[in-house]
Amino acid sequence: QVQLVESGGGLVQAGGSLRLSCAASRSIFSFIAMAWHRQAPGKQRELVAGISSGGSRTDYADFVKGRFTISRDSTKNTMYLQLNALKPDDTAVYYCGALRGPYHYWGQGIQVTVSS
Repeated sequence: QVQLVESGGGLVQAGGSLRLSCAASRSIFSFIAMAWHRQAPGKQRELVAGISSGGSRTDYADFVKGRFTISRDSTKNTMYLQLNALKPDDTAVYYCGALRGPYHYWGQGIQVTVSS
């Protein structure tokens, strides 16, 4: 069983920054990949950014390129998402996800609200 716990969300003004954290209950090297997704009210969940197990490869959705940065610290079994230049459209619940074998695990989600 894998547990993922997000933290760092909150309310921020447009143009501001936040850093989200995702703490895993086991070594992140046991995951094929990890990623952040988000879901805004009335919309489908969408991929924001992903990172490979070793951290050598990262991928971003076009709408966050140049503004968000995904990273991970294997010594803390934690993945991060640095959110800069936030826009009201970034308001959503952000979910941490991890792929291990055939299983995809999710955190409980954390709210990010960007005011205009």
